[in-house]
Amino acid sequence: MLSIFFTAALLLLTSQCSAQPASPPPPPPGAAGNDSKEYLEAHNQARAQVGVAPLQWSQPLAKSASLLVRLQRDKHNCSFANLANSKYGGNQLWAGGFRVTPRAAVETWVAEKKFYNYQDNSCAPDHRCGVYTQVVWKQSVELGCAQAGCAKDQSSLTICFYNPPGNIVGEKPY
Repeated sequence: MLSIFFTAALLLLTSQCSAQPASPPPPPPGAAGNDSKEYLEAHNQARAQVGVAPLQWSQPLAKSASLLVRLQRDKHNCSFANLANSKYGGNQLWAGGFRVTPRAAVETWVAEKKFYNYQDNSCAPDHRCGVYTQVVWKQSVELGCAQAGCAKDQSSLTICFYNPPGNIVGEKPY
């Protein structure tokens, strides 16, 4: 039993990117209805905690996220996507061992809040805060997310897109 516990260890990695305009990929089927509600509620809870207006679900963003996570699953073994040319802001989460719920994915990004200093708009040394600040970026108004699982290594990749993108250098998120 103990060995099963250790083999089911969870490895979470996050990535964030707010990128420059480019054409979005063609829309595929989007996130499931219950998942979209859970992604949206978790984001809006974090935003409410800092006085930021709620996001609205965007089916076109969800379709773009779905296309990208499926591409990463099918062609790149669930590795992080390169979001540098996306016209949307983006957060990613890779998890090994099991599927991560939408709420758990967002809570992982929001956990960076403890390293963020609003007064001087900085992050603690040796930490990153970009995925948190994208979640609460005041000018972002739309959200779309999707997740794909890789059977080979029992991992999953979650991607959320934000429109307009956040994390503009020198600007505070709210």
